[in-house]
Amino acid sequence: MKLKFCGLTRKADIEAANETKPDFIGFVFAESRRHVSDLDAARLKEHLDPEIKAVGVFVNDEPEHIAALVRDEVIDIIQLHGGESMHYISRLRKLTSAPIVYAVRVETHRDIKQADTLPVDWLLLDTYVKHAYGGSGETFDWSLIGEVNHPYFLAGGLNETNVQRAAQTGAYALDLSSGIETDDVKDIDKMRRVSALVKGANQ
Repeated sequence: MKLKFCGLTRKADIEAANETKPDFIGFVFAESRRHVSDLDAARLKEHLDPEIKAVGVFVNDEPEHIAALVRDEVIDIIQLHGGESMHYISRLRKLTSAPIVYAVRVETHRDIKQADTLPVDWLLLDTYVKHAYGGSGETFDWSLIGEVNHPYFLAGGLNETNVQRAAQTGAYALDLSSGIETDDVKDIDKMRRVSALVKGANQ
């Protein structure tokens, strides 16, 4: 079971990640209260433990911009969170060989099945919220997941009270953002507790 802490914006967040050792961290380039600029992300990445992979989160961004961030080693992995099309993914694949995570806002199992045919490396299953792309802080009905061919990240409302149950869904990784925050700021104590719980679930 892998672990991702998403929406890091400050050097203190990176230092907390280096201590708590998630497998992935996320920089949000899409419009969000957790948005980071290219320059800020590059500066933060310089302080990140090289064993931790940096994921860039995008919503219908220009593929050339995404590929440039990979080329400049600001990010290692691409997360598409805007329901991007097969044509878009093909364009991106021609520009970069970086792995792709494709986010699905789950209303029904059909949403997952449709995305399961896409030429991506992982899915990310998140809570459906109208007019919002992630960051809801709410879980969805995990019984909707069913059979999935792609390995998947599980997101949406995860925190220290439910990560052990979430670890039993068969997810490849758990993805937390608001669940490791206090007053909208990353909380190292919550990060420590979640990291310990997930590592415990792996034993």
